[in-house]
Amino acid sequence: MKVLNDYRKIIGEKLVNEIYKKARPLYNKRVIHINSTFYGGGVAEILTGLVPLMNDVGLDAGWRIIRGAPEFFSTTKKFHNALQGDKINLTDIKKQIYIQINEDFSSYTHLNHDCVIIHDPQPLPLIKFFKKRQPWIWRGHVDLSHPNPQLWDYLKEFILKYDITILSHKEYANNLPTDYRIVHPAIDPLSTKNMDLSREQIDEHLEKFNIDPKRPIIAQISRFDKWKDPLGVLEIYKRVRKEIDCQLVLCGSMASDDPEGVEIYHDAIQKSEELTNNGDVIMLTLESNLLVNVLQRASSVIIQKSIREGFGLTVTEALWKGTPVVASNIGGIPLQIKNGKNGFLVDPHDIDGFANKVIELLKNQKMAKKVGAQGRETVRQNFLITRILSDYIDVLNEVL
Repeated sequence: MKVLNDYRKIIGEKLVNEIYKKARPLYNKRVIHINSTFYGGGVAEILTGLVPLMNDVGLDAGWRIIRGAPEFFSTTKKFHNALQGDKINLTDIKKQIYIQINEDFSSYTHLNHDCVIIHDPQPLPLIKFFKKRQPWIWRGHVDLSHPNPQLWDYLKEFILKYDITILSHKEYANNLPTDYRIVHPAIDPLSTKNMDLSREQIDEHLEKFNIDPKRPIIAQISRFDKWKDPLGVLEIYKRVRKEIDCQLVLCGSMASDDPEGVEIYHDAIQKSEELTNNGDVIMLTLESNLLVNVLQRASSVIIQKSIREGFGLTVTEALWKGTPVVASNIGGIPLQIKNGKNGFLVDPHDIDGFANKVIELLKNQKMAKKVGAQGRETVRQNFLITRILSDYIDVLNEVL
């Protein structure tokens, strides 16, 4: 298990000591995190790093997963999409499925803790089924800037019961009925996904997946999700390929709480059949943090063509590795990238704009190297897991 001291050489001794000192009033305070999956997506990534560090600084922190049938996750995926602006047919059956799973979970889940932290909409209604004896915090990770009004009005019935909401961006606080705090997501630099790798390790994995290290690699690492627009990435690649001989890798996990992933993946396979058959496009669904690390380090350019994005930890990961990023100028991505300084921002629907920036980076290695170095420093200063730990300690000191 990692401890805060393990990060001393990255963040400095002074900050390590400050975090330990801030946590003193929280010694032995019992805090429980609840979300919907142990793997796949940024929430699980964050909690994997955050919970052990909370315990190291003196809290008694735990992590539980809400269990549900496929129809529950199908419903909450529709909720997820609607929170980011999609239409939804909010039927009584959907509401019943949503409520019933949460009520069932509450019947065999004891929350005798000093604070409960609920992540995203899946376990949001749990608060309805417990007598409130402690502060409850709702942590919304998605882009809430333009939620579907009907769904938002329904979910506020539960949000109103929470003491504080934590968001990734102040723009997501529109019409929020509770007090809120901003905590930016972050990555763990010592995890398998982000640790340093040797050239031999990188080449070994590229060979394993038939990726040619001698040709420039463009990659997008994201769930196969319509909001990540893998079909749009294919269009970008086709334009880049007319100018430069290169490969495209689309790598995305199939999270247990995202039933749409398989459908999106097969659609992308169908739309790129000729390119995948000749090896120019490689699509991977393997759940491997090491593979993600390899791809983000081996790529000449990382793309993040999101249409909606709560924050975009795949952007953070690529920046940490010093790889140039061309990404959509939406959601939490502009919090990380300053256009032209440590990466490039493009309108999410501007295929030519994306392609032109990728081509420019592939042709100008000096610029690519400079942008990459700035990206790594941005993450070191602002978006490491120790920063989240410090921010959560501040919030917990406020409510406990």
